[in-house]
Amino acid sequence: MVKYLFLDLDDTILDFRKAEQVAIRKTLAFFGVDPTPEVCTRYSYINKLHWEALERREITREQVLTGRFDVLFKELGLEADSGECAVCYTKNLGQGHYFLPGAEEALKQLSKKYLLYLVSNGNTYVQKSRLESAKIAPYFQNIFISQEMGATKPSKEYFQRCFEKIDAFDPGCAMIVGDSLTSDILGGKNAGIATCWVNPTHKNANPDIIPDYEIESIAQLEALLQTL
Repeated sequence: MVKYLFLDLDDTILDFRKAEQVAIRKTLAFFGVDPTPEVCTRYSYINKLHWEALERREITREQVLTGRFDVLFKELGLEADSGECAVCYTKNLGQGHYFLPGAEEALKQLSKKYLLYLVSNGNTYVQKSRLESAKIAPYFQNIFISQEMGATKPSKEYFQRCFEKIDAFDPGCAMIVGDSLTSDILGGKNAGIATCWVNPTHKNANPDIIPDYEIESIAQLEALLQTL
């Protein structure tokens, strides 16, 4: 029986892709770069590669924040201060929130039956700003942001530090729910807990990272849990 739910935030509860596009357009325009759809899409791809490298411990968080802009501006043949860009982008990203369909109601209902914990690799300032804007922090027993934990999903160390903060925690009664195979699902497997992949577009799973369960959205999670 599941008692503890570890929920990812971005593209599981909140629409990160939409927030990212709004923030990067504002940031590029501020620095005099035309935020065309092609440039914004390219940024998203570069950003994704940098976060995946962080998950593999190949680069540091600081290198993620500035390196993505270094790469983008080099490709565009432009000169700009990547540190200033990172600060501006972080501020823009922390403004407002966009719920995925059914996510807010799902949290409300799940919090009545399960102990919810937020697990995120995102920037502390950004995530806390968005949680405050969305007014969903009260649904969680605790919020575990990797920047504060000193470890990152999918490392076993990250989850061990989370578990240590939960009284009488039983991994056999826990499940992680998230959209990332390489961060959430692999992290859950490393930690020895059940995994549920949020896969709205029905992407094929990595043969090396097979989730225990799969749903299209967090709105389907309660129905799944009732069958277990």
